[in-house]
Amino acid sequence: MKALILAAGKGERMRPLTLNTPKPLLLAGGKPLIVHHIERLQAAGFRELVINHAWLGEQIEQTLGDGRSLGVSIEYSAEGEPLETAGGIVRALPQLTRNSDWFAVINGDIWCDFDFRQLQPLASAKALLVLTDNPGHHPDGDFHLDDDGLVLSEGQPRLTFSGISLLHRSLFDGLTPGSRKLAPLLREAMVAGQVQGLYHPGAWLDIGTPERLQMLNQQLASPELPRS
Repeated sequence: MKALILAAGKGERMRPLTLNTPKPLLLAGGKPLIVHHIERLQAAGFRELVINHAWLGEQIEQTLGDGRSLGVSIEYSAEGEPLETAGGIVRALPQLTRNSDWFAVINGDIWCDFDFRQLQPLASAKALLVLTDNPGHHPDGDFHLDDDGLVLSEGQPRLTFSGISLLHRSLFDGLTPGSRKLAPLLREAMVAGQVQGLYHPGAWLDIGTPERLQMLNQQLASPELPRS
């Protein structure tokens, strides 16, 4: 099973840091954000990765190469212009599903201590979403996780989608390459009871602003990493 790291965003909110550096290569704890993901994926047994990119994507390829130095094999899905999440996944599907119908997807602009070994294929679902506690900048959350482990678009309490998921290729049946978002596809699958969830109680940060990147660097420099 392969993993896709989403790294095509332009990082508008991170400017001026992203004017000359793609967001996944911004340093956190002395190493690029995307390298934290690669190391955790490698430790969890993911050896084949795909990285999509658009803005300054050649820097990502130059920095990571074929992934051999990090113990993985990396392929790239170059988009030119960003295709949104679902569009980027559809573009990369031929690379992601050569040997398995399931693949992991990780947003390149988060940091977390989630154990990717928990991402296991499910017989009765098209998606498995990792949900976490609502951060201060997103207090209303995204989805409800019910007692049976189903993720619903309605209901209380609500949790925040962490940007980590395990998806089945059938979620994208009938879609042609083009710019489209993932959320509408997930909500359709939720109505059909085909989205399950995992709750992650550990550390998680959405690195969406320079201030949050600074917060992460401060936390990584601490002996204990507190929950944000």
